[in-house]
Amino acid sequence: MTQEQEAFLQVRNLQIQFETDNGLLQAVRGIDFSLMKGKTLGIVGESGCGKSVTSKAIIGLNPKEFQTSGEVLLQQENEKEPLDLLSLKRNGPVMRSIRGKRISMIFQEPMTAFSPLYTIGNQVMEAVLLHQTKDKKKAKEWTLRMLEKVGISDAEKRFHQYPHEFSGGMRQRAMIAMALSCNPEILIADEPTTALDVTIQAQVLELMKDLQKEFGMSILFITHDLGIVAEMCDEVAVMYLGKIVEHGTVHDLFKRPKHPYTKGLIESIPVIGSRKKKLLSIDGTVPVPINLTPGCGFYERCQDRIEGVCNQQDVKTIHVNDSHRVACFLYEEERLRKEAELVE
Repeated sequence: MTQEQEAFLQVRNLQIQFETDNGLLQAVRGIDFSLMKGKTLGIVGESGCGKSVTSKAIIGLNPKEFQTSGEVLLQQENEKEPLDLLSLKRNGPVMRSIRGKRISMIFQEPMTAFSPLYTIGNQVMEAVLLHQTKDKKKAKEWTLRMLEKVGISDAEKRFHQYPHEFSGGMRQRAMIAMALSCNPEILIADEPTTALDVTIQAQVLELMKDLQKEFGMSILFITHDLGIVAEMCDEVAVMYLGKIVEHGTVHDLFKRPKHPYTKGLIESIPVIGSRKKKLLSIDGTVPVPINLTPGCGFYERCQDRIEGVCNQQDVKTIHVNDSHRVACFLYEEERLRKEAELVE
């Protein structure tokens, strides 16, 4: 069976743009990736590279002003043809039946994701009443079980408390409970541990891995932290300026990174016990994706750029092997050289 056939969720040529006072901002510029059943795919990159708008596009949560094109294909049970989520109305009945039930999302900051006007229990139970049962008693029992499952003690008391009465770690656990309350097939985690201290972060990551094993769900994990990627993910897609510049297994990316941007990210990670080696700092900043010219988006910051090539034409994706691909002219030149040697 091919990777295409095994893919539970496929994103093809996704493009997202919106108008600003300065022109058309191209947030996502034609990306492709697949999420396998029961696996974790990490999307990593600097702030502003398009990670979050990509995740929200999957379940139709971006503002209606965003212009979105491409395909987001979700496999359907007992159906040969997948369902294109981008073809659905954002708040139509089909999308509402998928959002929260088949695909759930953990947001980056639970304090803003939860309403301050309603109790935690009320908000978690709302999803259960919408997708699982109309019986309020059963819904409450299920909600209490989910709160206990994510490690919230004295669930009955916590059920009646408001978000501001929870600590940051407890709010994140409640957010996970709400996301998992309907046993989703896909969980989108948008930087779920960014606002947490290291100890709570480790607990939340361990909790997510345990729940993934229990429910057998697929996870799309969005982060800027390569340390978390190494711990959580099976595959990684590295995004830069709205494009995926490298995609491969965790082993491929950490042992044999190809793209200069990926190498820079890895070399900027501090190593415990290493005092002599200076950490790499990638010079410059990410350009604003407005009125972009042809060429590699990383050109101005790249130490290995090829003058007259990298800044003149768009980059093609090169397949290093079956599971590893990179968008970089360095490997295009290498491929062409090898082909020329074979001809000779």
